[in-house]
Amino acid sequence: MQTKNGYNTYSKKATLSIDAIVEQYGYLVKKIAYHLLARLPDSVDVDDLIQAGMMGLIEAYKRFESTKGASFETYAGIRIRGSIMDEVRKTDWAPRSVRRNGRAVANAIKELEAKLGREVSDMEVASHMNISMDEYHEMIHSSMSTQLFSYEEMLDSDTNNLDSIESEVENAPYSLVEEGGFQNQLAKEIDDLPEREKLVLSLYYNEELNLKEIGAVLGVSESRVSQIHSQAAMRLRARLSDWRD
Repeated sequence: MQTKNGYNTYSKKATLSIDAIVEQYGYLVKKIAYHLLARLPDSVDVDDLIQAGMMGLIEAYKRFESTKGASFETYAGIRIRGSIMDEVRKTDWAPRSVRRNGRAVANAIKELEAKLGREVSDMEVASHMNISMDEYHEMIHSSMSTQLFSYEEMLDSDTNNLDSIESEVENAPYSLVEEGGFQNQLAKEIDDLPEREKLVLSLYYNEELNLKEIGAVLGVSESRVSQIHSQAAMRLRARLSDWRD
């Protein structure tokens, strides 16, 4: 079977060269790189992410087996994402203060929700921490990627055993199909998020919209979407802290 561009995506080696693969699927690398960049600090260079993603694409081409059931694009997407996350981990950009602030916010959310017995707003958390809303949003934006990557890695297919992939998978919080443990608990906590936070996660991970596109759907600014996304990540961190510790 051929794609609309005339390339056979179901044959592992076909007749395509590495250059042809890069040309045909380079858009996928850039899409994933920019998608992940949205929750990384400004110091991260998207070109570094793209370069790492290209290595993942080439690795996917070399290892892909069409008989395993998944399309090449699905398989490549997992490899690309994994390579980019590896690159981010290697740089270990987050200073101790960022990690410390992230723990402080998560603890504050956990304490307030336990005390009040309900979901708490970002304004309530900021007040509890005696900081301004601007300071609070800066803290959660800076710290969110220090934990969200670890969630995403656990949600993806088994990236250490990609050669055994047997069906299409979605790299998103809602595709939790394995039984027991962290993944089931994460699925439950995501389902219990406030509706707007849950919608943002769904649009970002399931629909793969960028923050600007999500803002258009919700009728809010891109920066507000980023805040909602970050708040959801910190709320998950707070609720899952017992599983992580």
